[in-house]
Amino acid sequence: MIEIINKEIRIDGKPQMIMCGEIHYFRLQRDEWQDRLDKLKLAGCNAVASYVPWLCHEPAFGQIDLHGKTRPELDLAGFIDLCRDNGLYFFLRPGPFIMAEIKNEGLPYWVYEKHPEIVPSGWDGQPATTRTVDYLAPGFLAEARRWYEAVMAVAAPRLQPNGGNIIAIQLDNEIGMLSWVSNVPDLTDFVLNDFARWLGSAYGPEELAARYPFALEDTVSRNAGIRSPGEEYAPALHLDLGHYMRNRFARYVDELRGYAEEFGVRDVPFVINIHGTGGGRGFTYPIGISQLYETYEGKPGYISGSDIYFGDLDMNSFQDLYLINGFMDAMHDEHQPLTSVEFNCGDGNFGSTFSSRYDPSAADFKMRMCVAQGNRLINYYLLSGGRNYVLDDKPGDGNDRIAFTGERHGFAAPISPEGELNYTFPRMARGIQAAMAVADKLAVMREERDDVAFAFIPDYFMTEYRYPGSAKMKEIYANIEANRAHGGWETMARAMLLAGYRFGAADIQNKPLRPDETPVLALTSALYMDAGVQRKLADYILQGGGLFLYGELPLYDMEGESCTALADALGLRHIGDFRDAPHVYPSVVTEGWLAPRPEVRSYHVQTFEPKPGVSAETIMRLYGNGQACGFDIRAGRGRAVVITARYNCDIGLFRTALEKLGAKAGLTHDCPYHGIFMTSTSNEAGERFIHMLNLDGLDKSFRVYEDGVPLFDGREITLGSKDGVMLPVGITASGILIRHSTSEITGIADDEISFRLTQAQDWIVVDTAREILPCDDYTVENHEGLKRIVSRLHAKVDDRLTVRFGS
Repeated sequence: MIEIINKEIRIDGKPQMIMCGEIHYFRLQRDEWQDRLDKLKLAGCNAVASYVPWLCHEPAFGQIDLHGKTRPELDLAGFIDLCRDNGLYFFLRPGPFIMAEIKNEGLPYWVYEKHPEIVPSGWDGQPATTRTVDYLAPGFLAEARRWYEAVMAVAAPRLQPNGGNIIAIQLDNEIGMLSWVSNVPDLTDFVLNDFARWLGSAYGPEELAARYPFALEDTVSRNAGIRSPGEEYAPALHLDLGHYMRNRFARYVDELRGYAEEFGVRDVPFVINIHGTGGGRGFTYPIGISQLYETYEGKPGYISGSDIYFGDLDMNSFQDLYLINGFMDAMHDEHQPLTSVEFNCGDGNFGSTFSSRYDPSAADFKMRMCVAQGNRLINYYLLSGGRNYVLDDKPGDGNDRIAFTGERHGFAAPISPEGELNYTFPRMARGIQAAMAVADKLAVMREERDDVAFAFIPDYFMTEYRYPGSAKMKEIYANIEANRAHGGWETMARAMLLAGYRFGAADIQNKPLRPDETPVLALTSALYMDAGVQRKLADYILQGGGLFLYGELPLYDMEGESCTALADALGLRHIGDFRDAPHVYPSVVTEGWLAPRPEVRSYHVQTFEPKPGVSAETIMRLYGNGQACGFDIRAGRGRAVVITARYNCDIGLFRTALEKLGAKAGLTHDCPYHGIFMTSTSNEAGERFIHMLNLDGLDKSFRVYEDGVPLFDGREITLGSKDGVMLPVGITASGILIRHSTSEITGIADDEISFRLTQAQDWIVVDTAREILPCDDYTVENHEGLKRIVSRLHAKVDDRLTVRFGS
């Protein structure tokens, strides 16, 4: 039985770490399956994942083949059983949409031909530019139900609770993504009728009359007014349409779950895949969360999974991954864990042009950060390449194959279409094996957090649909997009991580915000913010919370109407805005406890003055006119630091501000070169790992401190160029208590523990009555009642050490 409890994935009651590799059985010859599974196991994975392409299995209506009768490689049942025979779990991804570069995103051609009404039109009645469909159209749902009936007939007897190996089933894939990236909302007549019903339930008649110039019952005027909105109500439509689409996607997912359960699926989690990374960054990823969180938030039996396409994880992007994991977790309930169901691996050569070249550390770094933040399932995508066969009924589209990538598919995968291992495989495998060696520990550990959370406002990312003809929406979107990520992530979030802060995120839009649960809140704010969220922040401060606001202090609600609830609570009156322009270079200077600091160029400065009687200390001003853009404010029982000027990534500034608010980084180091990501995890028994990544291409030596006290006996640690480690602290293995170690555990057996060395001379300090058997590779010293195992091997010459124990 699979249970989702306490942010753990429990299989027959035992918490598990699931490391999957995506292998597309339908892109391989059947006699290649075992070879690819052998290489998956060589990498250290314990599970296999695969899409199930409807296009391939039912190319003609009513002729479904899931057992390989038409093509041997289409034997889904046989592939799942082969994975079972290899001791591997299976993660089933049956669509209906699968993307995966399959034509029509995986839907059969006949679906569109049989049901032309499912093809959406968008703004101004223009046809959709992608192969998306109206998810809730009765014709599409009827076909999807037939598809699920066939797939679940294969899946149900092979579920882990039924004695098989299927441990999770994904419902559809990247729902809403095609509409977002094309800015073509699904505006079929069926959708607009449904939207009208939703509006009627959300608002009373008088409210609707004030919001829109058409009557819901007048379908002609209504449909035209929604597809081509007037400027006076475009902001209202933006909000309503976004909120409705969330509800629509949630109903679609529940419909698919109902089909799966109808056809025998029970006691395994249903997975929702969230899209959004792009260009190697995470700035747009929360759009996917915003679109889909109502499909899974707080619902038993659902878990969400990320799409992680970052390429290299480096000083440019590391805070992006940390933040989006935090945002995902903020939307979960107390039981739902983090997972990643498309975890980019390989060398980045997606176009077979060698125009991109990932560092070998790429997949390893991302895995280590995700595991440290509580990911319990990671699916390496795409682990093995393959080939796209030619369709029997040739569409005459230039290649006639099942996909648009040509004959070979998965050029970038660690295992090539021909089964060769590329240069990224060894480092990826080393990381997986290290995690799986201590999987029983990691499967129950939580990240340890300092007293600060990063604020998440889902509606700040509800920007997937924008009417091209609306100047007002362009203005609102431009401001929100400029403030919600980019500068804020690359200044505030990056500085917080480099200062040593370990933090989660808080959904301040939908969930309570209380000082006893979130003592300090870091907020990247735009000029626009929902009135209710502004009031919630005001109450939070007045009740004793600490707010660090960076960006712009909101002066409008999300529809562009004047709203200064937060500014009023802080006692600030807006004076002006100053932006850079040709031959104009706004700069800011610090004063008070932020001084002395050099003058800094700022591309946008929003200035305020405190109202009479307000307890506010000015800490930053615009150079020249002296207008204030930074404040330390006391309000009620709380305190706020407000900086409304673009600033640089001044680590000391952000650390000082957060400490003034009461949040101090507990885990720090003394390396002057920065570029080190560090966090820690622990379980209820007090066992811990210190997780560290050196994001730069140079070795770094430093000491690690916790609450100012040196760890690892105060010893200086050298973290190699682009290396990552999970160093054990208080870990019990084979009955041996490892007090701390500068080397990483790679294997545990009854009478031995294996390590990966990381130093010129590693220490492993243990507390045990068992004899440590002698070996030429190490010496054993008695030290303050403990035993210190000192390696004689240099990590850069030979990084493998096995310590053996007697009875």
